[in-house]
Amino acid sequence: MRNNISFGGRASVVAMAAMLATVPAMAQTAPNGDTQEGTTSEIVVTAMKRNEAASDIAGSVSAVTERDLQRLNAQSLSDYVTRVPGVVFNDYQPGVSEVVIRGVASTTYHEANQATTGYYINQIPLVEPGFPLVIPDIDSFDVKQVEVLRGPQGTLFGSSSLGGAINYVVNEADPSAIDAGAEGILSSTRHSGEASYAAKAMVNVPIVQDKLGVRVVALQRYDAGYLNNVGTGQKGSNDLRVRGLRGSIVFTPTETTKISALGMYQEYDLDDQTYVQFGADPKTYDRNTNVPEYQDTEIQLYSLRLDQELGFANFTAVGSHTIKKADLAFDDSIFGGNDPRTDTPQLSRSVGKSTTDYGELRLASSGEGPFTWLIGGNYTKLRSDSTDAAFVEGIGEYIDSNPDLFDGQPASVLAPDDLIRRTVASSRVRELAAFGELSYTFADVVTLTVGGRVFEYKSRPRLQFLPNAELIPPFDYQPGARKESGFVPKVSVTYKPSDRFMVYGLYSEGFRIGGINTYAVATGVPLDFASDSTQNYEVGTRFELVPGAMSFDIAAFHIKWNDIQSRLFTPVDFNAYTVNGGGAKIDGVELSLTFRPTNNLSYTTNLTYNDARLSSLLPDSFAPGGGYAAGTQLPGASDWIIANQLEYELRSSPLRPRISVAHRYLSKAPVAFGAALEKGDYSIVDLNASIRIAEKIEAGLFAKNLFDTYGILNAPFSFAGSVTRPRTVGASLRFGLR
Repeated sequence: MRNNISFGGRASVVAMAAMLATVPAMAQTAPNGDTQEGTTSEIVVTAMKRNEAASDIAGSVSAVTERDLQRLNAQSLSDYVTRVPGVVFNDYQPGVSEVVIRGVASTTYHEANQATTGYYINQIPLVEPGFPLVIPDIDSFDVKQVEVLRGPQGTLFGSSSLGGAINYVVNEADPSAIDAGAEGILSSTRHSGEASYAAKAMVNVPIVQDKLGVRVVALQRYDAGYLNNVGTGQKGSNDLRVRGLRGSIVFTPTETTKISALGMYQEYDLDDQTYVQFGADPKTYDRNTNVPEYQDTEIQLYSLRLDQELGFANFTAVGSHTIKKADLAFDDSIFGGNDPRTDTPQLSRSVGKSTTDYGELRLASSGEGPFTWLIGGNYTKLRSDSTDAAFVEGIGEYIDSNPDLFDGQPASVLAPDDLIRRTVASSRVRELAAFGELSYTFADVVTLTVGGRVFEYKSRPRLQFLPNAELIPPFDYQPGARKESGFVPKVSVTYKPSDRFMVYGLYSEGFRIGGINTYAVATGVPLDFASDSTQNYEVGTRFELVPGAMSFDIAAFHIKWNDIQSRLFTPVDFNAYTVNGGGAKIDGVELSLTFRPTNNLSYTTNLTYNDARLSSLLPDSFAPGGGYAAGTQLPGASDWIIANQLEYELRSSPLRPRISVAHRYLSKAPVAFGAALEKGDYSIVDLNASIRIAEKIEAGLFAKNLFDTYGILNAPFSFAGSVTRPRTVGASLRFGLR
């Protein structure tokens, strides 16, 4: 554990504070992805359910473009999302790692209920109204851009957006021309026994010229493990395989009608989990389990969308069907050794499946008049089922050999197939909502926007605790139908006297529905927990100090978090559960600078200061004093987040040689409530370089974590957690027909 900021970290803080800089909202990017001197091409974002220039939005939004992703050799969220202001990535296990925006989180693990950040693909929800079995980390190949909305987004997106939202915008089929692309990556990570690789390809074909097009994306990625499992004797045990297939069909029968279909499949197969067990060595890459703790997750999504221009407005209808599956194993003996009755380890397994149907209808005004509006409604239906079981080899024989210890009940009842504990949970949720926004611009410079969301959730949870070897009374908890309704408002004012300057004020809210605790019967914790909410007060400005050469984006915010759904752990077996209690206040500033002194040289820097602390006691019956006092820092909520990038590209050369240096710093923060261990307090430096070896082909070299920095990413149990991936060097080859 390191309690002091490194020299590099101190230097970064001083330099950034002196420059008063943070996140850009305007990108100096030409349509082909190359930046041109003296020109500014706006990034258009879609996450607000209409096409808007990022510089016009009353709120904090960043867009990581396809070209940005390519230049970073980005594969997943961990490669780029931490460079966005106000964002921390709880990089735990692939498929359940969470993006935390503005410090709105109660754990560095994954939340026990809905996440605090909403995830979407082309505005289609990727998270369900309840515990997310899978949090999709969409591979970045053929992704047009990733939009990050900071601050609560409950009005347009509903629940699970307390801190913000992420919207993946994937490229759709283009009926106008043939297109193709491919990407290959080969790399090596220190401590890994073999190479990592990625192979990805895209084909776009017009079936009927300018009318009907099809686009198909396929990918496979192998990330070699870098941890050593002492117990299983496996070096590089945490190998990860990612496979994906995405298809898009676009049909435009008329100039005013567009019908599009999107299908996606992506799976993550992790051979062994990514946490290490901290001991005497403060920089370990070792773990010790009796068996590999595998984790397999997958997501399937199918959607259909209609966009119709009506003259006075644009009509959109969207429907989607999402299937998620998860299967994981865990070695419980790391908490307390082998079961004393059999001298064998207790192993847990969890299997779950969820199905979500979503439908949305909306109308958005067209034209450039002073009055604009958006109205819509959506319907969501969730069906989720999961089974958790604990296995102890030989416990059945022990039970039948000692009937007096088990009230004469046989192993076939208490522990069939040596399963000493079985819990079955199910959830049925239905949501109905109507939302809208109205804007009016006065004198062409001042715009007032008011919006709101009316919602109703109906849920029917069920929790079954079956007969077990611990003789805890079986339980079938069926509280019946529950209903929760409310209204989520939003108000903003912008003043934009010119294209070079804008200032705004914003009030917005977010919320999350309640749920039940899966292990409540076994541990004595509360069965239920209620919803929580956030209120965001924000002011910001965007301006170009030097047109085409220097731009700033500055935002200050105050967030109130009420009735926090806090993820806590029981002290003996570390079962997770959720309680409501207390509140939090989060005050922060996000600043961004983009500077281009010449056509070949560019520099960006993002700085975030975030003070996220409890504002009242958070109860915890297992903690000293009965909870955590006001003033306690929220888990993982680092005070400082800094990201810098310096890039040089010789544009006059046919080879277009390019080299960039990217740096990011994360200050220390507690890993959990009541924990002494801290995450963060490290700097990471990456190098990326490329040349065009032919008109359509680009070759690159990269080094991620150049100085092989060791840092703790999370540690929900304090004695075990995930750490930064060691230095990785590699090469890439990229082809694009257009």
